[in-house]
Amino acid sequence: MNNELLINVTPRETRVAYVENGLLQDVFIERSGRQSLVGNIYKGKVCRVLPGMQAAFVEVGLDRTAFLHVSDVAGAPARVHVNGDADGTSNDGGNGHSAASEYDIAELLKEGDEILVQVTKDPIGTKGARLTMHLSVASRFLVYMENMDTIGISQRIEGEEERERLRELVRQESDDSVGGYIVRTAAEGASAEQLRADMDFLQRLWRSVQRQAKKTPVSKVVHEDLHLVVRTIRDMTWTQVNRIRIDSREAYKTAGEVAKKFIPELLSRIEYYPGERPIFDLYSVEDEIQRALDRKVPLKSGGYLIIEQTEAMITIDINTGAYVGSRNLEETIYKTNLEAVHTLMRQLRLRNLGGIIIIDFIDMEEEEHKRQVLRALEKAVALDTAKTAITEVSPLGLVEMSRKRTRESLGQLLCESCPSCDGRGTVKTAKTVCYEILRDILREARQYDVKQYLVLAAREVVDLFQDEEAASIAELEEFIGKPIRFQTEPLYFRDQFDVVLM
Repeated sequence: MNNELLINVTPRETRVAYVENGLLQDVFIERSGRQSLVGNIYKGKVCRVLPGMQAAFVEVGLDRTAFLHVSDVAGAPARVHVNGDADGTSNDGGNGHSAASEYDIAELLKEGDEILVQVTKDPIGTKGARLTMHLSVASRFLVYMENMDTIGISQRIEGEEERERLRELVRQESDDSVGGYIVRTAAEGASAEQLRADMDFLQRLWRSVQRQAKKTPVSKVVHEDLHLVVRTIRDMTWTQVNRIRIDSREAYKTAGEVAKKFIPELLSRIEYYPGERPIFDLYSVEDEIQRALDRKVPLKSGGYLIIEQTEAMITIDINTGAYVGSRNLEETIYKTNLEAVHTLMRQLRLRNLGGIIIIDFIDMEEEEHKRQVLRALEKAVALDTAKTAITEVSPLGLVEMSRKRTRESLGQLLCESCPSCDGRGTVKTAKTVCYEILRDILREARQYDVKQYLVLAAREVVDLFQDEEAASIAELEEFIGKPIRFQTEPLYFRDQFDVVLM
């Protein structure tokens, strides 16, 4: 497989694209002033404790207060997941809570308490950041957690012999240290010397965090995670990447220094890209990003997906479209559903969609076909780096799925709600707006005695009044005994209008 990382750096934005065999699989974007907060450690102040929700709101200096659930409070046992590239943080799919805890938030925290917290999920939409008091710091091979006394191994390291080897190496080196470790996917095959060096680095980093915490004022950051380029180099599983191309000399130099210090075997794969053609044009990455903002996703067979993102959930509808198959309807539906599985999982990664996801497969009659589609989905999910969970196919052909999200989706990052439809995805017809204007004029005529009315509206609304609805205006003028004039406002959206009394 030919896998590449393309890194595009400009003064205000950094973008990283992961391309697998010429096809974009993942994209990360970080803008100046809107960097991800995940991994940052803050000195926070508890501003409200909610026993009914078993949660607290904490002021950490962000635009909105952050959310801390009882299961993430120091004193309650840490929730440690080692699925994928383990980070030791909460892995619930949305902004929901973990299972009920035996601990009472009111006994653990009081309003005004100063606490050290770490961001596990960026603010998304109207929701504040998600926090934990189970702090961790990461290196290439390991994650150190102060409040954990066990050794976890990433589930993506499958060989039992290798898992036991890594566990024993870490155990031997950590006998005298406080806290626990999670062994990351990248540690597979790592030597004792490499693990020891990582542990030494994490211990030094943690002591630095503790020193900084003592002199940091409340609601200020204590420790910031690395910026996107360095974080990508640290976190990627480099056995799967053949080449890294960077179009910025400064970023290329930084990446080289990081690789030389921590991942020397990676150094030969890092290249500076000086080409005149933009680096994201090499594999049509720009076009793929634009397509990832569309609702409709075509399938090679002629079928398509419709992906709808709301604050509550993501829905994915699968349709056969122009695909008619070659045997019978059941076989056509089955093949469309199978093809859709791989496309929808790629789109979930590319768009960074998470939370609750409802997949509406085309109804299949044969139970074996349902099982095969579900198995294909399970295999595709297993390759996803985000923690996911799926259910069986329901009688209606629906599959419920949860996918962990820690940052804004691609659509939330690059787009905003339409100012005309306010995010509904629909706007009123010009005729509907015309009738609203007629009702508004009639309402004003009953309250005020004026000489005439001036209507300011969008061009298509004014055109409709002067053509199709001309008779309606004539009738209204006769009824109220006042003339009505129209003026086109080029900057007005279709459903914007003003009735001026003159």
